[in-house]
Amino acid sequence: MSEELNNTMNLNSISDQGSLKKRKRVGRGIGSGLGKTAGRGHKGQKSRSGGSIRPGFEGGQMPLQMRLPKFGFSSRVNNNFKEVNIKNINGMDVINLKTLKENKIISKAVKKVKIFGNSAIESKVTVEGLAVSKGAKEAIEKAGGKIIDTDIKKDTLEGDKE
Repeated sequence: MSEELNNTMNLNSISDQGSLKKRKRVGRGIGSGLGKTAGRGHKGQKSRSGGSIRPGFEGGQMPLQMRLPKFGFSSRVNNNFKEVNIKNINGMDVINLKTLKENKIISKAVKKVKIFGNSAIESKVTVEGLAVSKGAKEAIEKAGGKIIDTDIKKDTLEGDKE
């Protein structure tokens, strides 16, 4: 009976082999196998404390990230543009920047919007001051909606002026 108890699996005896490695105690005598130089080798910068070099340092040679040319730039102008699928505006009456922001379809930072897609919509929709693709224009007009002032002007960029 006592042998059966010893062979059973208990929660305190379950362990994943190799999950906990024993700590290396270095620099404590040559008998330990990790004494004297403590696994750092002989002399040199890497054997000293604080002797690590930064990533990308190539010993005085011009580093790769500085040898490669820079290219391109980040435009500060067109980052506020967003495309909205016609499926997302289904069920709304009037669509302009203000209503799209209120319904959280676009973020507050967006200043220009283009509506695209050619799927059918059920409700009549009035689009004000937004760019519209050919397919979206056909779908809106087919449903009985209309598009007012598709030219994006400075007045409509804020979306507050009506």
